[in-house]
Amino acid sequence: MEIKIDQLMQELPDFNTHSEAKAWFEERYHDRFVLGTTDLIEETKVYYYHIVKDQQEYKDYMAAVSNGNQIESMYPFHSYSTVEIAENGGISISL
Repeated sequence: MEIKIDQLMQELPDFNTHSEAKAWFEERYHDRFVLGTTDLIEETKVYYYHIVKDQQEYKDYMAAVSNGNQIESMYPFHSYSTVEIAENGGISISL
């Protein structure tokens, strides 16, 4: 699955909450939109999601990470894009 970040950024509506943004991405990417982790940055909760581009590679990568195996190539990192969503609906997307 190819994700064109420039095009995606142009199509993003303005969100007021994490829930609004999450719902928009879930509607668009369904089971390819996966919660990775959360963090607290300057007293704001931030959610890190993955948009999965290569499901098998992503699955293998996640299995390796959970088993403590060493990642030997950069390819697994190309199997997803990261979407950061803040509680206030702010968005940041990386390849």
